[in-house]
Amino acid sequence: MKIGLKQFGNLLIDYLKPQKGRVAKFAIALLTSIGLQLLNPQILRNFIDTSVAGGSVRNLFIAAFLFIGVALATQLMSITATYYGENVAWTATNALRADLVEHCLKLDLSFHKASTPGELVERVDGDIQNLSKFFSKFSVYILGSLLLILGVIVVMFAEDWRAGITILFFALTALFTLIRLRSIAVPHWGSYRQVNGEFFGFLGEQLTGIEDIRANGAKNYVMHHFYKILQRWLPTYHKARFADTILWGTTNAIFTLGNIIALAVALYLWNQKAITIGTAYIFFYYTTLLSEPIEQIRTQLEDLQQAEASIYRIQDLFQVQSQLNVGGKELLPNGALSVTFENVSFSYSDRIKSDRINKQDTKPELILQDISFHLPPSHVLGLLGRTGSGKTTLVRLLLRLYDSQSGTIRLGNVNINQTPLTDLPKHVGLVTQNVQLFQTTVRNNLTFFNQNISDERIYETLEILGLSAWLHSLPKDLDTELGPDSSGLSAGQAQLLAFARVFLKDPGLVILDEASSRLDPTTEKFLSGAENFLNFK
Repeated sequence: MKIGLKQFGNLLIDYLKPQKGRVAKFAIALLTSIGLQLLNPQILRNFIDTSVAGGSVRNLFIAAFLFIGVALATQLMSITATYYGENVAWTATNALRADLVEHCLKLDLSFHKASTPGELVERVDGDIQNLSKFFSKFSVYILGSLLLILGVIVVMFAEDWRAGITILFFALTALFTLIRLRSIAVPHWGSYRQVNGEFFGFLGEQLTGIEDIRANGAKNYVMHHFYKILQRWLPTYHKARFADTILWGTTNAIFTLGNIIALAVALYLWNQKAITIGTAYIFFYYTTLLSEPIEQIRTQLEDLQQAEASIYRIQDLFQVQSQLNVGGKELLPNGALSVTFENVSFSYSDRIKSDRINKQDTKPELILQDISFHLPPSHVLGLLGRTGSGKTTLVRLLLRLYDSQSGTIRLGNVNINQTPLTDLPKHVGLVTQNVQLFQTTVRNNLTFFNQNISDERIYETLEILGLSAWLHSLPKDLDTELGPDSSGLSAGQAQLLAFARVFLKDPGLVILDEASSRLDPTTEKFLSGAENFLNFK
């Protein structure tokens, strides 16, 4: 897929418009430095011609100091442009990164099951980081470089029409060649980013399962797969870099040719007494100066090749849509909720089988088929079944992590498909055997960053769960930071903290998915009593 100029433009407008003030300052600083670059050779020519003609020392000193002052001002403007450019880039890429993370969080569970965490990290961080130069430099640097090229051509025509034609031909040839070669590396950089994502996805998956890998002696398999990815990664990178090298080699060849032509024209005109030695020098100087914007354009086009591959991958991710219905505006009532399933059938989209022998598609394998039941409010329902029979699937449907293919699910009298997705977590509490704790304070882990839950309520809940002694043993009480992977907590304590979360939320429906698997019988029995004490729905 080739990214069009309209898509590039839309991306720039969307993320640079909010900081148009900084972009304007960046452009002013950059364009000022371009003007100073055109001015300084004129001062240098005056110095050379005055020196050759035996002019006054005073004029030479004035020209020298003026040259130094303009050179310092040029550097100052370049530093200013770099400062504003980096700020623009970081702000734009962070905004895009935030939009992409928010989009991923809105996608249904089937997307996250099909994508490894490492692959998503590469999309959110690696691909967006490639756009940093695109946001900060591409449009302004391309425009600035073109203006510098135009300025050099105009100055050369003003000096001598023959020199102007020579520089114009050189500039057009260089630009035409670079533009023709621009897209050769795009597919290779796209492949490189893809392998990059696969590698980090594989690495994240293996690090997560390090205990099982070591316990079952799977290290050889992991390392074999690790090397297989690396063997694909390096050749892909070499292909992408080789394509860039073609641009680099072509540019250097053009620069060399340009210098030869400039020296030849300057020598011819000087022999014809048409120009002074100072003018002959600035012919060569301007030709050399012209190589800088052309090199800048080459660099920007090289960055654009990587940016184009990244933009394609980012837009591809943005185009992934959640399979869940957005839902209506009907809110769930407060208090205990009833649960009603009416002829609910469900199949995971990735479990569609096909008859490879007859090459005929078959119907999806239904995990749930025509399930109907009613659970009145404030009642308890226990589900028993073999592994893979669909118990956890029922939980996922109630939380709308997936939508059923047919049938109706109601909480109270409200069809959950008519409920905003953000309203369900407020009324439905879930505790599973796999507890996710975050590397933050105990308070934030208990409240999920809800600042409206008071410390007094947290202390009361932990007292009922028998965790008060553990809490008071921590160095900073509720402000104690939990380490990576919940270090400092036993599996049972982590499970109790997960129960405490639900107690604090006080939902209208509580779902326990093998939630007591890590608790001893005494604690489990005690917890049942605590549920009744807190009017657990």
